Amino acid sequence: MASAFESDVLTLPVAFEPLGALLLLGAAILLLRWTFSGGKSLIAKPPRSGKPDDYGLLTPICDPDTADEARQAQHALARAGIVATVTNTTEGTRVMVFAEDAQRARDVLHLT
Repeated sequence: MASAFESDVLTLPVAFEPLGALLLLGAAILLLRWTFSGGKSLIAKPPRSGKPDDYGLLTPICDPDTADEARQAQHALARAGIVATVTNTTEGTRVMVFAEDAQRARDVLHLT
């Protein structure tokens, strides 16, 4: 006959208690290392504008007055098969292409 203090709860052998404690401690250590590690934020930093010549392989080919003009230039270049990027620099909006496409892009946009 079962006593009032017995229950149907699954009990593990005593040998597994230190293993469980080590697993919990390891999980807590990993969580704290991830929490307090520096420079690895999951939140992206806001983009920073640079000078027109700070964009690596991209070369500025024109500086449109409005965002609409920039999009029109980008679409005209896309129709000609030239990959173009519109970006905001510290000196204003620029349409940029790869250096090897710069002269052809200027020709498409009728720039000198």
